[in-house]
Amino acid sequence: MAEVATSASSSANSSARSDQLLVVVDPVARRTDGESVRIAKDVLSAGASHTKVCLPDDPEEFARALRRRGSRRPVVIGDDRALLRAVALLHRHRELSGCSLSVVPVGSVLGLSRSLGLPSGAVAAARAVLAGAERRLDLLVDDSDGVVLGEVGIPPGPGAESAGAGPGAEAEADTGPGGPGPAHPWLRTCQSLVRTLASSRPARTALAPGAAGPTRLRVEVDGATLVDLDQPVEAVSVAPGAAGAAVVEVRPLTAGAVAAPLTASGHTVTVSGAHFRYRADAIECGPVGTRTWVAQEGAWGLTLPMG
Repeated sequence: MAEVATSASSSANSSARSDQLLVVVDPVARRTDGESVRIAKDVLSAGASHTKVCLPDDPEEFARALRRRGSRRPVVIGDDRALLRAVALLHRHRELSGCSLSVVPVGSVLGLSRSLGLPSGAVAAARAVLAGAERRLDLLVDDSDGVVLGEVGIPPGPGAESAGAGPGAEAEADTGPGGPGPAHPWLRTCQSLVRTLASSRPARTALAPGAAGPTRLRVEVDGATLVDLDQPVEAVSVAPGAAGAAVVEVRPLTAGAVAAPLTASGHTVTVSGAHFRYRADAIECGPVGTRTWVAQEGAWGLTLPMG
């Protein structure tokens, strides 16, 4: 893992916040949009009092860089998968409450980043890191200690990705019977990512064709049943709401047609029934027979533009 330390010159923009930054550049971002990465690093290095740049080659190095940040404020340059990896690591080590995370979105998977209010474009996002303010945000924690920043969707639907989508994942089609070895560094990377994010979590798999469709689930919100197994449903969504509540929407099916959605909010949401898959942010999980999500208020901090 390469590391570079830089200091801002005296002529740096005086309006930029003086800070010590640890900039961790996701390898996928370096490979897919190296120019945006370079621009972001230049803006951050010019605007902060001291910047340490880490260029991890795989998820294990990514994790080590975050764990060794010391008093530096962590800045992740990467897409939604890098953001989720960082939050999951900090949550696992119970460091989210004392850490303000900053992100410069770079890559092709940026739906979650946009929904959180992060700016588009390397320059605008890097400037927001320097001059923005921390905002404490809610998240969901499931009963396998997984975290959800955006939304849970049941069934997964299009757009759900394997947890192996990351450094080297594009070579997955080349997997052969010979197994990992020096000629297959991408396989070690994928295995590392699975260990990092899902060592005790539900299996993450590719979405099977035709997986979406009516299903029967029991959905309970704070112990009260919103829909039971006798009512087929088209879809269920769970998302962090406000003030430590989760917002639940169920779209039931009646005589083959979608009925009016059922909505509720509460602290704890449990979904159970026949083994089902679900999408947590951009990752497909399951199958599981039951899953419980608990909303946590202000559990993590993200630097967002002022105003």
